Amino acid sequence: MSGHSKWATTKHKKAVVDAKRGKLFAKLIKNVEVAARTGGGDPAGNPTLYDAIQKAKKSSVPNDNIDRAVKRGSGQEAGGAQYENITYEGYGPGGVAVLVECLTDNRNRAASDVRVAFTRNGGRMADPGSVSYLFNRKGVIIVSKTKDMAEDDVLLAVLDAGAEEVNDLGESFEVISEATDLVAVRKALQDAGIDYESADMAFLPSSEIDLDEDQARKVLKMIDALEDSDDVQDVYANYNVSDDIMEKLG
Repeated sequence: MSGHSKWATTKHKKAVVDAKRGKLFAKLIKNVEVAARTGGGDPAGNPTLYDAIQKAKKSSVPNDNIDRAVKRGSGQEAGGAQYENITYEGYGPGGVAVLVECLTDNRNRAASDVRVAFTRNGGRMADPGSVSYLFNRKGVIIVSKTKDMAEDDVLLAVLDAGAEEVNDLGESFEVISEATDLVAVRKALQDAGIDYESADMAFLPSSEIDLDEDQARKVLKMIDALEDSDDVQDVYANYNVSDDIMEKLG
């Protein structure tokens, strides 16, 4: 499985770990608030907000928290912060290219957290543009498998909507599209009665670096350190780790 697929799977598993739940909730709520501020508080007319709300609900964020975030973002309720999107670039162990997406109200704090996570875990930050060319912005939808669902069922549902490929991740399917086709593909799944776990914009690597066990351990540790920052929303890396090695690492 590729780096981004492992990332997606790891993120989903983290959602059920109590120690990480608070941080995850905070990041999902921040996404909802920013989406409401950018495109308005009506999910029917704001697809980004719709997807942010659905993702929060799938991760068991309480509805009251979601509703308050929408109100703060849309100006119906006071207390919303002014967040900005910042992307940092760097290299990890084994020469792995890393993109770090932040959503922060304190640029200096975000930069410091990211720099420390890199340097303490065998990585280093890089100049803007150094690694971003190795990634493409795509739409990524994760669909949970059911016993009656085949890969062809998913493919037929999304093909005419602009989906580029459907990948079998084991416990789920991954639907890839151009970023601009994400909403259309998501709606096609809904129209076909196919439930989905998440629908996101993501940076997918155009090429990948195979890691051995030692490199994989170091890279995953670095990614965990980056994700531990409250300002970091997503981490993308162009690594590939075999299933055997992932099993050894637990």
